[in-house]
Amino acid sequence: MAEASAGADTPRSGSFLPELVLVITAALWGATFLVVQRAEQHTGTLFFVAARFMTAGALTCLLFARIMRGLNRAECVAGGVIGVVMFGAYTLQTWGLRSISSSQSAFITGMYVPVVPFVQWLFSGRAPRLAGWLGIGCAFCGLVLLTGWRQIVSLQLGAGEVGTLIAAVMIALEIVLVGYFARPGLDSFRMTVVQLLVVGVLALCGMPLAHEAAPAFSWGWALPVLGLGGLSAAIYTAMNWAQQTVSPTRATVIYAGEPVWAGLVGWLAGEALPARALAGAGLVVLGVLVSEMRLGKKAADKNPG
Repeated sequence: MAEASAGADTPRSGSFLPELVLVITAALWGATFLVVQRAEQHTGTLFFVAARFMTAGALTCLLFARIMRGLNRAECVAGGVIGVVMFGAYTLQTWGLRSISSSQSAFITGMYVPVVPFVQWLFSGRAPRLAGWLGIGCAFCGLVLLTGWRQIVSLQLGAGEVGTLIAAVMIALEIVLVGYFARPGLDSFRMTVVQLLVVGVLALCGMPLAHEAAPAFSWGWALPVLGLGGLSAAIYTAMNWAQQTVSPTRATVIYAGEPVWAGLVGWLAGEALPARALAGAGLVVLGVLVSEMRLGKKAADKNPG
């Protein structure tokens, strides 16, 4: 069953609600890069990650207090594995924002889009469907247009860029793991609580090893911690629930819409939206539609009419 979860490219339910939830998740994600970068002017990397995810873990623990009584060993293992990967991804991404711009970070992080199908292939032993590959390709080309060719041409692989690139690979692994552990007997809400707390605890334990002290209180980091903590709780609860019926490949195509939403918010705020960005947004949307298609002989056999 675990293999089927990681390898299937079609949802196990006819409902459109899980995909809609992931679209909203991508929209919320799009606003986090700049917030994190500004918050890091007041605090260290590990403290910020610890505070953010301990807050998120505490909120989800309170929200799901009743069902947490049924927490079992398998859910602890699954949440722990995902949490370790998330810790590496968010620590490297947050640290990278100290030396690169939020737009560069968003572009490099978007590199997880073409990586997910290969990681999924390793887990399931089966390549994604043709429609999945085409959807990923459209979405990635859209990301390039949205961020601009200058981001690629001017990209220099310094420490911040390399750290963020590794974080992107770990995010791809995280997305596949969420799909891999979406199986009967494992409660997605309890797993969410575990993985968020694991990230927070690991970051807290890492502070003395990195010789990082807790900063003096400042609303400059406290408000982002509270806001992103609540946002992370909502995002990961929604993500773990939705990916029970949405494959990692399709989820990745939807997540690629992150910069589309960021660009839309900027446009509403008065920023110019060039034709290149509009074309990129269109390609991302096209990628989502293409990934829903049924291509090849099997599709024809299942739908002879």
